[in-house]
Amino acid sequence: MRAFVLFVCLSVGCLAQRPQPCASPSLLTGSLSVASQNEKLMAYAKYSYDALGKRIRLREFGSYDNKTFHFDVLLLFREGVMYKINYKNQTCCKKPLSADFHPLEIPRNSSLLGQVVVGSSSGPGQGVLVNTWWGELGMKKGPAKYMSTVTEIGCIPVSTLFHTSKSGWMVTNFFNNVIGLVDPQQLIPPHFCKGAPLEERLDKDPETFFSLF
Repeated sequence: MRAFVLFVCLSVGCLAQRPQPCASPSLLTGSLSVASQNEKLMAYAKYSYDALGKRIRLREFGSYDNKTFHFDVLLLFREGVMYKINYKNQTCCKKPLSADFHPLEIPRNSSLLGQVVVGSSSGPGQGVLVNTWWGELGMKKGPAKYMSTVTEIGCIPVSTLFHTSKSGWMVTNFFNNVIGLVDPQQLIPPHFCKGAPLEERLDKDPETFFSLF
């Protein structure tokens, strides 16, 4: 009987140690790079992320379809608006935002691919333990496959591979992540945006990791 109880306890302990789908911190600041398989998009961005208020700020530059671009956008999903900000000219365009907000997280129905150490496990501080997950999402324009890597401790995003029939595979790498908002003002429209009329959105902005959702 004691052996059976010991076996059950050990089994529960092993199950408890198995990585579980997780949600990234609600407030994050950092940088990311994005590149698409079809080579239409290559970009670098600094971001501020607020899952509580459903707000994202992206200051991005790169190339899309062989044309360089630079834009600064504030996405307010709760209000359903997007601000394109130009500090140099002190101008602001306010446009409708129809996309749904999806927090940075590993969906509950994801499957674990594996757990590895990025860097080295030879000594303390030489590597970081990460988990890689994969799955499929039902998108507005059809199913999409993903493979996401996050840290075991903290669920901090490391990289994401995302596949759609339109753009093929798109890879996003996160770095210089800081938990919290380094500058909360980045998620508030600048003073010169006050009173900006809501314009009809006719143009198509370059896709980013966040706009895929």
